[in-house]
Amino acid sequence: MMLKDRLALITGASAGIGEACAEVFAREGARLILAARRRDRLTSLAARLERDHGTASLLLELDVRDRESVAAAIGGLPDGFGDIDVLINNAGLSRGLDRLQDGDHVDWDEMIDTNVKGLLWVSRAVLPGMVARDRGHVVNVGSVAGHQVYQGGNVYCATKFAVRALTQGLRLDLLGTRVRCSTVDPGMVQTEFSEVRFHGDRERAAKVYQNFPPLQPADVAEAILFCATRPPHVVVQEILLMPQDQGAVYASHPRGLDD
Repeated sequence: MMLKDRLALITGASAGIGEACAEVFAREGARLILAARRRDRLTSLAARLERDHGTASLLLELDVRDRESVAAAIGGLPDGFGDIDVLINNAGLSRGLDRLQDGDHVDWDEMIDTNVKGLLWVSRAVLPGMVARDRGHVVNVGSVAGHQVYQGGNVYCATKFAVRALTQGLRLDLLGTRVRCSTVDPGMVQTEFSEVRFHGDRERAAKVYQNFPPLQPADVAEAILFCATRPPHVVVQEILLMPQDQGAVYASHPRGLDD
């Protein structure tokens, strides 16, 4: 499917994978709805996309954890931005590496409310329109953590296992329609992820990416683009995308970044 003039909604668009998706989809001629909590970053991104690609973007300052705000934002989209062709559920985060018995319920709530409930609220708001039009594509950004649990990842992994299960369930719910559903599950990606996980500790976060070259946000965005541009009779159900030197969530080969 060609993306020129198609409309894509990207959550978590202010940085990382979401920002990279905006760049890639703009390059392919899509129109964009960019949603995130940080309005200033969205404004800067939209200006860059208009300058570089001539892309028209609608900005939504949105916290996906707020069900009522999500419903109001999607329900109140202006003319020309209501018929969403591609939804990229990218908003997500991790907090901490505590053992379950030492965990912080505030961190747990934030992960569950963002990674699981946020995906549900946005999907619930967008999917009825797709089903009514009998076209569309939902791409959920999962993780290798939805396939393998690692020490300290307890609740975060649980949320990504939930994303995988919800994606599989949605495929069954969409049978008989022409609405497609995919999940792209990356391994280690160099984004703000670790900085958020460690509550702003940049030094600790930087060490996460020192052992081997990780994926870059653009690598994941290109995989998402691949899913969204298959012929209408083809659906890529799942992509597990890993750095060459990461064999599993807990197994990697140390290598200098310049090797």
